[in-house]
Amino acid sequence: MEKNIEDAPYVPDIGVVYPSQPDGHMNLKPKEIDLVVDENYPFLDKSPWFRFRSALIYFGIFVLVFILSPIRFGLRIEGRDKLKKYRALFRRGAMTVSNHVMRWDFLCVLQAVRFRRLYFPAWKENLSGPDRNLIRLVGGIPVPTDLHVLQYFNRAFDELHAKGKWFHVFPESSNWLYYQPIRPFKKGMFTMAYRYNIPVIPLAFSYRRARGLYKIFKKNSPLVTLRVGEPILPDLSLPRKEGVKILREQCHKSIVELAGIKNNPWPCEGD
Repeated sequence: MEKNIEDAPYVPDIGVVYPSQPDGHMNLKPKEIDLVVDENYPFLDKSPWFRFRSALIYFGIFVLVFILSPIRFGLRIEGRDKLKKYRALFRRGAMTVSNHVMRWDFLCVLQAVRFRRLYFPAWKENLSGPDRNLIRLVGGIPVPTDLHVLQYFNRAFDELHAKGKWFHVFPESSNWLYYQPIRPFKKGMFTMAYRYNIPVIPLAFSYRRARGLYKIFKKNSPLVTLRVGEPILPDLSLPRKEGVKILREQCHKSIVELAGIKNNPWPCEGD
């Protein structure tokens, strides 16, 4: 019998070997271009053609993906009432944070927050592969590898925050398909939440056994549940370093609990 959230969560066995390092990458897409992210890179592409295509992609997500994801993944979203309950808290923007466990997880997060555009830091290598245009159009902004370019990346998010936009981050930094424990979190994006003084909304992906017709069509993959947690505010009375540390710890703990995990094997700190 499948155990519920009060007991140990369902851990799918999909027959894959995960990397030895918690931030290691799986199933890397072939590199198709040499992406240069320097001071001339358009971190926020404001061209009419880009905006048109982005709006078209989001329309397709809101109309088609929101229908397909419950069919394809058996997606259940729990706790959405919290987004309505704390609506006033999110007027100046917010940051959603989740574990990173499948190709469609960002689209599932979009479905949880409903009809909002999210912007997210993207791994530069993903913007060199076949999904690069889609990642950019849905809100991906590449993280520079050169420190002197980081100021332009930060300016892009400064501008978005000034407009009250929402952000999403995958602090585990890499996608591990249907992985159950919550891996360590990188601290960088929690620094952003502290700097902007915006609430962090934890979300956790967990899994259910395939039943009924899903047992036929999803033999090697589970059904997916996405739970929305209580928002967490950064403590600005603390020095930045300490405030970011505590915010990361609180968010990691919340996602572990939302996933139904009692003894998470990974520590919170990932850097």
